[in-house]
Amino acid sequence: MARLAAGTTGGSPDIERLGEDGLLVRLGTAIDPHINARVHALARQLAASRPDWVRDIVPAYASLAVFVVPGKPPHVSDALDAAIDWIRAQPADVVADTAIPSVVEIPVRYGGEDGPDLAAVAAHAGLDPADVISRHAAVDYTVAMLGFAPGFPYLLGLDPSLAMQRLQTPRLRVPAGSVGIGGAQTGIYPRSGPGGWRILGRTQTVLFDPRHSPPSLLSPGDRVRFVPVAGA
Repeated sequence: MARLAAGTTGGSPDIERLGEDGLLVRLGTAIDPHINARVHALARQLAASRPDWVRDIVPAYASLAVFVVPGKPPHVSDALDAAIDWIRAQPADVVADTAIPSVVEIPVRYGGEDGPDLAAVAAHAGLDPADVISRHAAVDYTVAMLGFAPGFPYLLGLDPSLAMQRLQTPRLRVPAGSVGIGGAQTGIYPRSGPGGWRILGRTQTVLFDPRHSPPSLLSPGDRVRFVPVAGA
């Protein structure tokens, strides 16, 4: 099998085995927009060329998981070698697509029962609740990755003044569609369940439906903008 040579952030990536049929390609170690853009560029490049050994491509904040198809080539080790060779052949700052993705607008009812933590975030930031809503809805976010639950988007672009640590004791149930802040990130709960993010509001938009293809409304690399709406 090919040697998994070490790289540096901004240069050749680090590559390590991920289970029996996968590789983890590390492009950095931080939550950083530039690193995340490189991850998505590499993912798009691989998806566009789609070698027959590719089974799945899973981008994260600073890494890309690549899973291969056993038998293409005949042995898993050959497929992994082919994947390593492909990755090593890409430019350090590969840009697969310069087109700016369209913005997906997400209507949100902020505050009240839909946003039980809006006042706490406002107090923490030294702002009025209306200012928190304005700042939260003022920017286009990038879907850095999907995780935690099917279709849950981790969004980059949060105004630093709104960053706030998660709840010390998570809630047992967060309603589906809840829009929250966890540290320097914002995100949306696709379905109800436990969670510790600070909830600012809620959307009626369905983020994940297994009956649809693809099942997730958002994909890594997409852009998102929140649109405040009046309560029903």
